[in-house]
Amino acid sequence: MAEAVRQELSALAAIFCGPHEWEMLSCSETDGAVFRIHTTAEGLVGEDVPLELVFHLPAGYPLCPPSISVSSTHLTRAQCVTVKEKLLEEARKLLSEPMIHELVLWIQQNLRHVLSQPEAASSSEKGTWPESATDDGLWLTLLHLDHMRARTKYVKTVEKWASELRLTGRLMFMGKTILILLQGDRSNIKEYLVLQKTSKVDVDSSGKKCKEKMISVLSETKVPTEHKRFLAFEVKEYSTLEELQKEFETAGLQGLFSECVLGLVK
Repeated sequence: MAEAVRQELSALAAIFCGPHEWEMLSCSETDGAVFRIHTTAEGLVGEDVPLELVFHLPAGYPLCPPSISVSSTHLTRAQCVTVKEKLLEEARKLLSEPMIHELVLWIQQNLRHVLSQPEAASSSEKGTWPESATDDGLWLTLLHLDHMRARTKYVKTVEKWASELRLTGRLMFMGKTILILLQGDRSNIKEYLVLQKTSKVDVDSSGKKCKEKMISVLSETKVPTEHKRFLAFEVKEYSTLEELQKEFETAGLQGLFSECVLGLVK
């Protein structure tokens, strides 16, 4: 982890030093830092709106934006999504420099304006995490990995990212074939891909930590109507091609299997 990021984390812990304002969730050289900030901002009618902001600073931060999750018992699911998208827009303007404190200040100063936008007020359902409530709807992405040398650690990292980004699906092993099927909000899937490509998730032939250089996107599409939603992210291993095919068929993804998977399996 870069020294500048360490200094930023130390400064944030000092700034958000009130009761329950700051919580470090995880921190490592390979996976970056994940932390939670509790703050408040002025709402539409001048009320204090509590915000829970979870930031994940990947290994490439601040050259790439952080992953951001937003929740609040005072906001609708659509409003949480809008706040997150606006924060990510601001983050992209601040690349290459520490930005978390500036992002928190920005939403404290601009929440009322963000909530006044039509798309933020389109839902009356209150909750915490938004469930694919963006205009993009529910998306499905199929990834192919060439290999996993540090399999145990790699699998735990993939599960962690899927959980943090509220993605469901499957990590599938069959012989030498490794597939990752992700289902969820399209922006979250994109954040997953950033993490996958910028974090040191595996080791090279000499045992040194390395980034994933041999991942390919086989398919990226809106979830078809016949698809049965995955309720969780699961790791599965299949001993035969028929077992793998049945997994896709059960989920209503026969076409995806025929078009993208069948030719990969040897």
